[in-house]
Amino acid sequence: MKTLRLILGDQLVSTHSWFRQKEPETIYVLMEMMQEQTYVKHHVQKILAFFGAMRNFAFQLEKAGHQVVYLKLDDPENEQTLAGNLQKIIDKNSIVRFEYLLPDEYRLDEQLKSFCKSLNIKTKAFDTEHFFTTREEVGDFFSGKNQLIMESFYRHMRQKHDLLMNRNEPVGGLWNFDHDNRNRFDHKVALPEPLVFEHDLSEIKALIDALKVPYFGNVEAGKVDLPLSRKEGLKLIDYFCQNLLPHFGTYEDAMLQEHKSLFHSRLSFALNVKLISPKEVIGQAIMTWQQNQKEISLPQIEGFTRQILGWREYMRGLYWAKMPEFAEKNFFNHQAKLPQWFWNGETKMNCLKHCIGQSLDLAWAHHIQRLMVIGNFALLSGSNPHEVDDWYLGVYIDAMQWVQLPNTHGMSQFADGGIVGTKPYVASAAYINKMSDYCGNCFYDKNKKHGEKACPYNSLYWDFFSRNEHLLTGNQRLKMIYGNLHRLKPDDLEKILEQAAVYKNKVEEL
Repeated sequence: MKTLRLILGDQLVSTHSWFRQKEPETIYVLMEMMQEQTYVKHHVQKILAFFGAMRNFAFQLEKAGHQVVYLKLDDPENEQTLAGNLQKIIDKNSIVRFEYLLPDEYRLDEQLKSFCKSLNIKTKAFDTEHFFTTREEVGDFFSGKNQLIMESFYRHMRQKHDLLMNRNEPVGGLWNFDHDNRNRFDHKVALPEPLVFEHDLSEIKALIDALKVPYFGNVEAGKVDLPLSRKEGLKLIDYFCQNLLPHFGTYEDAMLQEHKSLFHSRLSFALNVKLISPKEVIGQAIMTWQQNQKEISLPQIEGFTRQILGWREYMRGLYWAKMPEFAEKNFFNHQAKLPQWFWNGETKMNCLKHCIGQSLDLAWAHHIQRLMVIGNFALLSGSNPHEVDDWYLGVYIDAMQWVQLPNTHGMSQFADGGIVGTKPYVASAAYINKMSDYCGNCFYDKNKKHGEKACPYNSLYWDFFSRNEHLLTGNQRLKMIYGNLHRLKPDDLEKILEQAAVYKNKVEEL
């Protein structure tokens, strides 16, 4: 009774119950497919990292005694599609049962359900055993409620899993220390260098070049510096807990030109391809805090826990509750194309030059760079959210649609009209200057709203609220902003809006 089990590229869960026993009649299959390289254009390092991690995972499975079929992209047997490859393997090996792990992307979930309907053998889907929640849990939690507020879900999760709790109350008396986690970097503590790994994937780079796989972004000599194995992922957890957690929360929103990751863990790729689990990440972080409370304050561990236990699980749950309609929403009807410098970083705006340049060089940027610099500009300038989604999904090494789409389409671009965020996350130059050192040597003047070299964020900010007043005026969280807009002198507002029109028309030249 031969069974075929599919493992997708973001399902590298070596601790899964599937692998507890060696089953000689079970074949595991992993595949590199052109199908997955062409539905969106990816950063070259993302392709290399996925293939590198998948190949290592297949090697480790074989080493542990499991039977594995691994299709490389140039394998002559490779049909380059999920259904084509699976059908071929089923026929060739006289498979009588097909099993797969539930995908975390709606597109693949639909494809696999359709494929299973076409088979005349038994099929079964299994949970990946990775997340704290099931697909449906967040949707069920908010059933019948008017607003899907993350904070209430986060508190529920803390109580349910007894994390940072003192019986029924949160440790320290507060659920959320977000107000302590919004500081500019003040140079009062040393900045540790990130832990990096040296993976020479030049052979894979040569392969994708030979097959003319479309990609963008930069890579140096085919090298990827993120963890590509469970062993390396566990090392990175340990490094974060010992060296970065003590100041993570304090500076998690800060940005610097000369230090790209500050105290961020850079665990997201290893987490999102499931080399490591959120339970072991949070578990080790909390244990480290418990043992070192003189060096690690409560806001540091609470802020980190909130990102993974709260936000990450919440994003996934909203994705499954709202797809596929969520992806089609365009609340502001924005239609502008992203400027070409999103693909080369060549802009005179210093903040965007650094944040986009870093994204193109590393395939990684931290959440404030993604949200309050890059996404902020895209929203203020009226960029089509579907094009923005494709760019974010392609450029970031950790971008899987279940987490990327709610964050980008919802929180960053407010294209969902307020399902994820209660207000648009936009800001003028004042915020960027407060949280970074980008503005000091910029071509543009952060203090000017209009006129020569006025910072584009300033005029675009007021233009955004002015042109969308009919859509946003009822939002109570924006009451102060609209009060300030209405207090602007008519002549000043006219000049600001004229400046914004000039910048939108000449966006390629900014």
